[in-house]
Amino acid sequence: MLIRKLFSVTPCAMALATFSLALSPIAIGQSGHARADETAQYSLEQAAAISKWGHALALEAATFAAPIVAMYNLRQTVATGANPKAKPGTLWRMPNISTPQLAEESGYVTPNVNVIYGFGFMDVSQEPVILTAPDSHGRYYMIEIVDMWNNAFAYAAGKNAGYKGGKFAIVGPGWKGTLPDGVKRIDSPTAWVELQPRVHVKDQADLPGAQAVLSAITVQSLSEYEGKGAPAPKAYDYLTPKLDPNVASSRLTFEDPLQFWTIFVDAMNENPPPKTMIEAKLPSYKYLGIELGKAWDPAKVDPLFLAEMKKVVPEIGPMMAEMVYVIGPHANGWMATPYNLAAATTPPHADYLTAAISAVVGLTANTAEEAFYLWGQYDYKMQGLTGEKKYTLTLPANFPYFQVVPPGFWSVTMYDLKSNYTVPNPINRYTLGSDNDLKKNADGSITIYLQTESPGKDKESNWLPTPAGPFYMAMRNYAPTEAAFGVLKDPAKAAEFMPKVVPVQ
Repeated sequence: MLIRKLFSVTPCAMALATFSLALSPIAIGQSGHARADETAQYSLEQAAAISKWGHALALEAATFAAPIVAMYNLRQTVATGANPKAKPGTLWRMPNISTPQLAEESGYVTPNVNVIYGFGFMDVSQEPVILTAPDSHGRYYMIEIVDMWNNAFAYAAGKNAGYKGGKFAIVGPGWKGTLPDGVKRIDSPTAWVELQPRVHVKDQADLPGAQAVLSAITVQSLSEYEGKGAPAPKAYDYLTPKLDPNVASSRLTFEDPLQFWTIFVDAMNENPPPKTMIEAKLPSYKYLGIELGKAWDPAKVDPLFLAEMKKVVPEIGPMMAEMVYVIGPHANGWMATPYNLAAATTPPHADYLTAAISAVVGLTANTAEEAFYLWGQYDYKMQGLTGEKKYTLTLPANFPYFQVVPPGFWSVTMYDLKSNYTVPNPINRYTLGSDNDLKKNADGSITIYLQTESPGKDKESNWLPTPAGPFYMAMRNYAPTEAAFGVLKDPAKAAEFMPKVVPVQ
């Protein structure tokens, strides 16, 4: 058998290994925690089995943890870190589209560059937050409301909520009180929420109009709204994630892998998952020292399990990025948004793999009904896309992806595969779509040229510049029609409409 072959060693080697184990005695009580008042040894066969299963358990736990850790990282960047963009209870309004510089500053992965963003984290643990949304007078905008498990659980503006605006109260778990008249209640499943407005902007000339809508989106505590004065500011002393500064924080590139687990447990204790998730997942995590309501102490974790927990952390981000094509309909190198992309930890249809992938490569993505996506990382022969080559992408005239409910839009956006940010280029163009004057072929189709250098003046209107190295693209349909959304509901039909990225010979 394989295990016997792995541990077919000389008597001398066996003695040395046993002596090594004896130097680090491990005691395990009934709870699965290390105990100081006993000593026990594992045989080599036992240690191998524990390590193998421990790695699988740690990988599962890291998959489960990825959404809330990614949201924690984003909260530190935007609101609670040393140099916040907007302190808790306020909004940071990006001054322009997500250029490479602004994308890196926000730490926001795979940003939409057809909109200007607002970001704001709200602590609703003590009292509700009142959100005021303006009438945009026909301009597309949305206000996505996301819990700390990366679920887009409500919208205050958008395709279904409309663009006329209103007043909304975001209410935290367990709050009991009376709301003012004329305010619509939105119950949050977690103590913290993130508000993410997106306001459509067609070009730089259109920017002031978009900024006016974004500026009119405001937040107040209930106390302030009722004229009772602002509550005393809270001090938030959260652990600062130490991450690779050149990579989006949602990619979970921790310098110290143990910090991932500390942050996971701290964030979960503050923002518990739904009861069904607690019952289904957490009991088995006791072997990793993870229990709801208790701080995580690595010193109390069996060293064999702890070793595997360390190994898993650098694996989880890259692994989730490579798993994208598992969760949705795919063909010709493209993957379409699965139905539950932005609600993947919401019972009764929880899907923790989809939740982790969504967090790592598309944090705070929208529900598919509000906006759906195609993700393209390969050409039609499943060869990775790279700026070392030239490609064409031809979108057929009958492409369902073009169908939007006015004032919605569609686009194709370019990203660097390593950083997940937009790509610096000589013409500062990061996206092409319905906002652009694209040349059409005789049959009504549209060919987009993907390469680092200009394809020539006659084709430059349809040129989407690529980075020098590996890249990926995201197609977006904001406010899809029922017909377009219907294609997404049928995996076979969705695959049929996937366009081809073809290398230029």
